[in-house]
Amino acid sequence: MKKLSLLLLSALFIVSCAKTKKQEPVQEEKTKNPNIVVIYLDDLGYGDLSSYGATEISTPNIDALANGGIKFTNGYASSATCTPSRYALLTGMYPWKNTSAKILPGTAPLIISTEQQTLPKLLKKEGYDTAIVGKWHLGLGSGNVNWNEKVTPGPNEVGFDESYILAATQDRVPTVYIKDGFVVNLDPNDPIEVDYKNNFEGQPTGKDNPELLTMKWHHGHNSSIVNGIPRIGFMKGGDAAKWSDVDMADHFLEKAQAYVKSHKEKPFFLYYAMQQPHVPRTPHPRFVGKTNLGPRGDVIVEADWCIGEFVKTLEEEGILDNTLIIFSSDNGPVLNDGYYDDSDTKNGEHTPAGVLRGGKYSLFEAGTRMPFITYWKGQIQPGVSDALVCQMDLLASVAKLVGTEDKSTDSQELLDAFLGKSEKGREDLILEATSRTALRSGDWLYIPSYGGKPLNTQVNIEVGNSDVPLLYNLKNDLSQQNSVAESNPEKLKEMHNKFIALRGENYKKIQKLELK
Repeated sequence: MKKLSLLLLSALFIVSCAKTKKQEPVQEEKTKNPNIVVIYLDDLGYGDLSSYGATEISTPNIDALANGGIKFTNGYASSATCTPSRYALLTGMYPWKNTSAKILPGTAPLIISTEQQTLPKLLKKEGYDTAIVGKWHLGLGSGNVNWNEKVTPGPNEVGFDESYILAATQDRVPTVYIKDGFVVNLDPNDPIEVDYKNNFEGQPTGKDNPELLTMKWHHGHNSSIVNGIPRIGFMKGGDAAKWSDVDMADHFLEKAQAYVKSHKEKPFFLYYAMQQPHVPRTPHPRFVGKTNLGPRGDVIVEADWCIGEFVKTLEEEGILDNTLIIFSSDNGPVLNDGYYDDSDTKNGEHTPAGVLRGGKYSLFEAGTRMPFITYWKGQIQPGVSDALVCQMDLLASVAKLVGTEDKSTDSQELLDAFLGKSEKGREDLILEATSRTALRSGDWLYIPSYGGKPLNTQVNIEVGNSDVPLLYNLKNDLSQQNSVAESNPEKLKEMHNKFIALRGENYKKIQKLELK
């Protein structure tokens, strides 16, 4: 009887172990393949969040991600302007290798080859559903777009199953949403025409019809008027399809939430590319006056609320603990970027760049050093990381996360750094601003001598131009007040040689060619 009992107990033990082993891969699979969401803001500076030191503005929902995840102090966009950074984020490639990766008009052709590797393509191969909601600004079509039929190639041809976008920026025409290649709500009897050189007969402009404006232009934005706001470029027709500026944040939020709800049963990748705080800054009436900083401060608060609502949706749908959220911005801050909107006059004590020097368009640190946060409830332990990481590195790192690899791009695999398991990041990074490049290596930043005006007077930002090379030890001089190029010639030579080895001897020739 004792023998029989022992045999029965042994059998039960074996069955129990077998069941446990069968269940392990299921749990492993869930951990291995989380949903992945990239939340990308537009022109948000290193000092624009309360979690990064802002005192004149409060961003509690973004702060919750920072306090519950990894807050990077050395997290970079690849570039100090939007299109190049977005190109690097999605392709894992340095944008200066693609001469088309510069600020694009709304009529530019797609600058990502349909043959090249992209983050959504990589994830699709691993069984992910993929989508973009928000700003695109990487070109559409092949250079001669007819907006009244399917616009292709675009996001759907470079890895996204679904796309709901604005073509470029909200200050550029066409001022319409595009879903999977088709303009939303387009009336075929009112076709869209777009031209970036010539106006259409009888169409008012910001330059000629100031009496029609609700927002006054400062520089550049004096062409077609939509919703009382003068834009870059000329547009005719498509009245039923034109967006409402003040409702744009709510509109994109609703699309992002709807995507989560309809795709929660399968791993998904969502690129939620928000438009704030890019110009024109048009907060919804609910957020007007929420800060003392004018519309720029108000749209940052609006963006923070949207992110809180989005994260709440993930939680309500039961998938927050299996979703990796990556938060950052495409480039540094700018106040007056083309409109009189009180962004500079009401800025007060707020410092959008924090302790950093420069801003958008600049080779100084504020141009590319970004708020950068990774959050994964229950998987990432909260902390602050000084690891040197770049948005470009997400492609190779995400590849490892989902059980594959990518060695075809400039992306470096830094998964442990992004998950807070290591402080080891990149050693070297080439940074770019309006086709000029610089080198971040260890604690050092080297800016070659490009000459030219040191200040962009239109936006009042130091851009990093100098008649002599600049060298900064960022550990000792984060605000870049003292170049040590003259006092440390050996380090200067070392950095220059490394820059040439990574960038090539012809870096100035390429720069001059691109600026023509």
